[in-house]
Amino acid sequence: MRALKKKDIPSSLLDFYNSLFKSFGPQGWWPGDTRFEIIIGAILTQNTAWTNVEKAIKNLKAKGLLTPEKMHRIEHTELAGLIRPAGYFNIKAKRLKHFINHLFDNYNGSLERLFRKNAASLRQELLGINGIGPETADSIILYAASYPEFVVDAYTKRVFSRHGFVGEDISYEEMKAVFMDNLPKDLTMFNEYHALIVRLGKDYCKTKKPLCEQCPLSRFL
Repeated sequence: MRALKKKDIPSSLLDFYNSLFKSFGPQGWWPGDTRFEIIIGAILTQNTAWTNVEKAIKNLKAKGLLTPEKMHRIEHTELAGLIRPAGYFNIKAKRLKHFINHLFDNYNGSLERLFRKNAASLRQELLGINGIGPETADSIILYAASYPEFVVDAYTKRVFSRHGFVGEDISYEEMKAVFMDNLPKDLTMFNEYHALIVRLGKDYCKTKKPLCEQCPLSRFL
């Protein structure tokens, strides 16, 4: 692992992005037909694989429940049963209900009204909803509200600590600041960069036995 100088961080982040994009191409994230579906997916994907979330969303679609109004009316027990494939279904049903109730209590169920807030105010409000943490809030802001807010996850910390940008014990907010402070606030780039890091983490930068020699970023080690 090399030690990275602070002045080199902006250019290195751009080099990483360009290398990943060249290797993987556009990722098309976040999967979802509507902003509401994206939000539901962001909440459901906590502590589970996306393939499990897809099954849960398929169940919700089959029941025609992927609108704020219909999900607001559904009972907790039925909702929990439908999202069972996503794991922790009782907890996640409560989290979905917390978000929906907040939306109706404060915005008459309108995402458009909620998303009129600036990114900083929206983030603070989302973090005040029971069950929504920084990663989920930033995913909603980036992919549903379309503000350039960088999303950090376990893959981000793993990749960039191994490349000498940060220490392994860095906090979420500190890791996020590396990107927010050193890259142009570009919605498309932030969208793709997060998705590309996820792809890299899954396919190459694994927790155990990383495939460093085949990695698209191997030349930077």
